[in-house]
Amino acid sequence: MIIAIDTNILFDVLFPDPVFLETSKALLDRAVNRGSLVICEAVYAEVATQFPCQNTFLEFLSHTRIKLLPSEESALWLASLAWGRYAKHRGKQLQCPRCGKKSNMTCDCGLTLSARQHIISDFLIGAHAQIQADTLLTRDRGYYKTYFPDLTLNMNYYQKED
Repeated sequence: MIIAIDTNILFDVLFPDPVFLETSKALLDRAVNRGSLVICEAVYAEVATQFPCQNTFLEFLSHTRIKLLPSEESALWLASLAWGRYAKHRGKQLQCPRCGKKSNMTCDCGLTLSARQHIISDFLIGAHAQIQADTLLTRDRGYYKTYFPDLTLNMNYYQKED
């Protein structure tokens, strides 16, 4: 089994997040015993920013048994299609990363606020996982289910182990 990892899972563990650390660590611990752990170029670049040098980062990847799996052209194409749908329909609403629900936020002056919540790396990560892995470990389940409905997320890692 090939298990892709999203940046947020690794950041939860590298920078112990009081809310998500336990769950993210459990996901990684269970995943390492079930298959190959991989990251795409976008996750590599995002996580590498937190290390003082490339050798230290490569040691981290080796120690955690995480491998860089370069994106196939079909994954890049899928990312472009999903990004295009997002860019065309994102509107001014904010989207919850957990459930995918959209809502408006208004400033005290009455202006509706908007934010570009997702960037192209989010789409590269989702497409890479859908095309080249069996599942994606992530906290952003609502977002990925919206733009990558065929992507398997966290593959029953929230359930008890068999």
